[in-house]
Amino acid sequence: MEILLICLSAVFILLGIAGSFLPILPGPITGWVGLLLLHQTARVPNNTSLLISTFIIALVVFLIDYIIPILGTKKFGGSKKGMIGATLGVLVGLVFLGPLGVLVGPFVGAYLGELLGNPKDNKKALKAAFGSLTGFLTGVFLKFTVSVIYLGIYLKVLI
Repeated sequence: MEILLICLSAVFILLGIAGSFLPILPGPITGWVGLLLLHQTARVPNNTSLLISTFIIALVVFLIDYIIPILGTKKFGGSKKGMIGATLGVLVGLVFLGPLGVLVGPFVGAYLGELLGNPKDNKKALKAAFGSLTGFLTGVFLKFTVSVIYLGIYLKVLI
């Protein structure tokens, strides 16, 4: 059972890192589940303060991740249609372009979303698309950083 929990926790840690880029997985929260599973083994002493603090960090990053792209799009003059387009662009881009779609998708989606709202304002649509991309990349960087730190904690605690 110990080996199963350790392997399962490693899978969740790695899924947490993948979730930094994939919008369908909550990266840091998934990584935190890996830490929680690791602490359920007899091999690792239970560290409640570590689990609570890493959970709070994962939860805050999860919530901030929804706010950052909105702020980026709004700061660059985007509308709700641009934000929806960016979200759909991530999903469509990922399906058709793989990892590159995570970068291209939000930009194209926000651009098209803005053009649907106001077809004559190409400049505003382009500016909002850059804002969406900036916000999305900031969120990815934040999630990736936290998830890699969780990997480091996992390795340190396990070894």
